[in-house]
Amino acid sequence: MSTDSTIAAGSPPGTRRASRLRPFLRPQIIGGSVVVLLWLLVIVLAGVLAPHDPMAASGPRLQAPSGAHWLGTDTLGRDVFSRMLYGARQSIPLAVLTLVISVVVGSLVGAIAGYFGGILDALVMRLADIVMAFPSILLAMAVTAALGPGLWHAFIAIVIVWWPIYARLMRGQVLSLKEREHVTAARAIGLGPWKTLFKHIVPHSLTPVIVSATIDLGTVIIMIASLSFLGLGALPPSPEWGAMITEGASNFYQWWIATGPGVAMVSIVLAVNFLGDGLRDVLDVKTRTR
Repeated sequence: MSTDSTIAAGSPPGTRRASRLRPFLRPQIIGGSVVVLLWLLVIVLAGVLAPHDPMAASGPRLQAPSGAHWLGTDTLGRDVFSRMLYGARQSIPLAVLTLVISVVVGSLVGAIAGYFGGILDALVMRLADIVMAFPSILLAMAVTAALGPGLWHAFIAIVIVWWPIYARLMRGQVLSLKEREHVTAARAIGLGPWKTLFKHIVPHSLTPVIVSATIDLGTVIIMIASLSFLGLGALPPSPEWGAMITEGASNFYQWWIATGPGVAMVSIVLAVNFLGDGLRDVLDVKTRTR
């Protein structure tokens, strides 16, 4: 037993809790968490923080940043700063929902396929291979174009593109765990296959899935914005970040139109990447033992 473990074992409960939390007090995790929490506050308080109505004109068209309009106005005289704040309510929650559905569907399918194997496993993995054979953004564009423009159609397209990633990840984890001693013992005492899978295998397979999902959140935000940028996601007058950047690209010399949503998107993407990297360093046993 290591010295730290010995000290923790003989310490008061508060000290032991502090020792368990200490690995999470890394600059990446703290910095990423702070930025993510700030954006969560923006989502909740956008109506209070926004100085103007994001859908209505509040000044002259294409006005440069000023005291009245911190990030200027767009082609219709709408306040860019207010639209950027309200855009967080669309881009971030939709990305989180997309990722949650992808993780749940992919992990469930991958766990069942990996544990039971056979024809089911082969069919699921071949379907995942077919989906992953196409570049994700191109397949998402094709699905959205078939369904028609709109944020919810973009959501469906990205779920279709993203679930195989977690199906393969969870399947690999299940394959590595299903012959472990505790699983064999569970089967030996008569525990059914479904209870064995979801009680003794899946809970031990979630760490890499959680870390991967945290890192992938930034990519999903960018993909939603990319579909909107191409005219396949949010439709006018929605204050979605990708749609705002599209308007900024059409008015190149009015740089402030695209700068606000662009900086906002970069900040949240970097934050979740830092958070994911930090969690991987803490939770991944292989990384900690290097």
